[in-house]
Amino acid sequence: MKQISTRFSIAVHTLSLIAVSPQECTGDFIAGSVNTNPVVIRRIMSMLKKAGLVDVRPGVGGARLLKEPGEISLLDIYRAVNVTEENQLFRMHDNPNINCPVGRNIEKALQCQLQAAQSAMENRLEQTTLQQLIQQFEK
Repeated sequence: MKQISTRFSIAVHTLSLIAVSPQECTGDFIAGSVNTNPVVIRRIMSMLKKAGLVDVRPGVGGARLLKEPGEISLLDIYRAVNVTEENQLFRMHDNPNINCPVGRNIEKALQCQLQAAQSAMENRLEQTTLQQLIQQFEK
């Protein structure tokens, strides 16, 4: 089974670190906390910068949030790192057999349900801010 990309969880981890420890946030520091290669962090940081969530400069403490943690929703982060292809979380399989009554109708029947599930998930992500998440670490 193919899993949803880990880019989202890595991006949330990265932004949380920047919010909590901005002076220490070099690529190597973040990579050490995430336990991944610094190249992965650079890629994620580039996406977050393009989305207007962070400013990145070379050197120590080279990253800072461009918005307050309370102004960044999990949905903002999710969208920033392009977790979905063509804005669709669920993808239909290619070329079902149109000579079969199920194959001919499965996409139309299932697509509405899948879109509703994606909307519910996105609505939930929109309700949680980075600040709310960070407060859970501090307990």
